[in-house]
Amino acid sequence: MIQIKNSLQIAAMKEAGRITGEALLVAREHIKEGVSTKQLDTVIRHHIERCGGKPSFLGLYGFPGSACISINDEVIHGIPSDQRILREGDIVKIDVGAFYKGYHGDSARTFPVGRVSEEAAALIAATKQSFYEGVAAFKLGNRVGDIGHAIDSYIAGCGFSVVRRYVGHGIGRSVHEAPDVPNYGTPGRGPRFMEGMVLAIEPMVNAGALEVREMPDGWTVKTADGHLSAHYENTVALTADGVLNLTEVEVGE
Repeated sequence: MIQIKNSLQIAAMKEAGRITGEALLVAREHIKEGVSTKQLDTVIRHHIERCGGKPSFLGLYGFPGSACISINDEVIHGIPSDQRILREGDIVKIDVGAFYKGYHGDSARTFPVGRVSEEAAALIAATKQSFYEGVAAFKLGNRVGDIGHAIDSYIAGCGFSVVRRYVGHGIGRSVHEAPDVPNYGTPGRGPRFMEGMVLAIEPMVNAGALEVREMPDGWTVKTADGHLSAHYENTVALTADGVLNLTEVEVGE
């Protein structure tokens, strides 16, 4: 069942979203060659806890980290590790959730480590813009399929591929709520949008083919062909005044 939020609940979610977005900004300041993904995870956890929150992902379904941190051809769910070291030219995806006063925020970014290839830069930019293409379809009268169609159409035009195995979702008192929000779809299909819906819209985009594979650790997902992948996500609410981005805490982020 889709959980509709009132204005007070959305205001509470904005606080959780602010902490989530700030955690990404803090992590960004530590991204450089030689840093481990475990170090980034620790920085994220400390920030969330200093703000009075809890990392949403820590222990969720058994996940061992406070954030999912994935490098290069790793699509999502990378486990933070002292052995995973950032190198010049890498792209690193950080997916963060913060639980605060009963509600969750969820957001992800793809960051370059120093100078990256032209393909990597184009992939990061296209993935970010595809999120905004999807958000533009999140309006009263539209349906879930309109978001997916907008994202997939834009990405196809850029020559990249949308991951289909993993999707966005509703969010609130639980990290994952109904409805599922695929990054592909048919316009006019799926649940209809209503005021008070809150979604985590999160395009996952591959430079090569859309197929992915799960690693033996049971968490990390990589592109099947070894090409790069990027991820961009925000928690957004549909209000009487339009879409409110709950996790975007800095202009241009």
